Parts: sequence; structure tokens; C-alpha cells
Amino acid sequence: MVPHLVTALTGQINELEQRILDTMPAIERWFRLEWMEHTPPFYASVDVRNAGFKLAPVDTDFFPNGWNNLTPAMLPLAVQAAMVAIEKICPEARNLLIIPEHNTKHTFY
Repeated sequence: MVPHLVTALTGQINELEQRILDTMPAIERWFRLEWMEHTPPFYASVDVRNAGFKLAPVDTDFFPNGWNNLTPAMLPLAVQAAMVAIEKICPEARNLLIIPEHNTKHTFY
């Protein structure tokens, strides 16, 4: 399953964004193949900036916040990704408690 992202922007989609949307299955496949060879950090996030003609990673957080920005449709994907990562790193793990932060001072989060 590939996530379907939503945006607050309502203007015409530019060529770069359309190309990314058109190739999402191939991009997802590439990530999955890379992650089979190179384990990414379990709890990390990468901020990506769109310049209109290129995308660039600008920041990597090893203790990210913003999990509350996941849409209800993304939650099952996040749960599945967490389960796979935990099973790969620590197959004997049986119990996990995640406590989301709801008291952030940054209103966007």
C-alpha cells in the first residue's frame, strides 16, 4: 500500500510534483529495496523541501515530533512500518507503549 498524501495547496500541480505522483509505486519499490540492504534509523524523520524543480532533504531528526500530523488513513501504514522495524531490530519484543505528545507549543505540530 502506498500512502496518498494530501496538501492544503489548491493551485495547479507543477511538473515535478506530477512526475513524483506518477512514479510513486516505483519510488516506493526503490525505498523498500534499499531498506532491505541498508537499515534506516528506526525513529528518524527527514524534512524535504520542494523548490519547484527539485526536491532536497534539508534536515534529519533522530527524535522527531509531528507524529500527530499523520492522517487517519496514514495511521495503519505507520503501525505496519513500526511493526516491521521492531520485528527486524528486536524479534523477541512483545510489548511496546507509545505515548504521543499532545502538549506541544508549536501549533503546526
